[in-house]
Amino acid sequence: MEAIISAGLEELGVTGRIPADAPARLAQYGRMLLEKNQVMNLTAIRNPSGVARLHMLDCAALLKYCAFEGKTLIDVGTGAGFPGMVLKILVPSLEITLLDSLNKRLDWLSEVCEELDGVDSMTTIHGRAEECALKKGWRDSFDFAAARAVADLRILCELCLPLVKVGGRFLAMKSTGSDEELEDAAHAIKLLGGRVAQIEDYTIPGTEVTHRLIVIEKLAPTLKGYPRKWVKIQKEPL
Repeated sequence: MEAIISAGLEELGVTGRIPADAPARLAQYGRMLLEKNQVMNLTAIRNPSGVARLHMLDCAALLKYCAFEGKTLIDVGTGAGFPGMVLKILVPSLEITLLDSLNKRLDWLSEVCEELDGVDSMTTIHGRAEECALKKGWRDSFDFAAARAVADLRILCELCLPLVKVGGRFLAMKSTGSDEELEDAAHAIKLLGGRVAQIEDYTIPGTEVTHRLIVIEKLAPTLKGYPRKWVKIQKEPL
């Protein structure tokens, strides 16, 4: 895995911005993921090369488009730690909060942090984004929010944009077939204080897989009343 990751990071053009031991750390993380996946459903990808490319390098591609050094990021619905854990390994000065509704995933991610020397200044929160966004100190407070999820963009915007500070950005990792979804989300993005700043399609090194990063800039504080309760968000997307 380390050789695949190292070559992929070089192809992405980000090697000059990351620690020299980052490929080794990502490979160790990948091995731990595959081992844990035997007893906990963390990923459908079950081979080392797939984990290296479709998880590690997919998340690493965000470094091409965003400057994370010294910033704060909340990873909403982090699951097995993507993209938050990968970004933390690549950019140690990035202050990461991993948010997930399943505590056992977060417990495992805490174990990963203990195993990977030097991965610190990271917080794990067991909870839901729509509830955290209503708390003081969370709302309108992060430089970045990220989501690598299959949920509709309208739903992701309501969950993530309220957590981002004015001037910050919500990073939505989507497929290249998301044109209609993005168009449908235009009202939600504007209502929640955002605007689409970038749309970047990229090919994952070593594959023919192309993914899309949608960068939504936060222009104004989120209106009172958003996010709504989860049942309402699901039933009536903005």
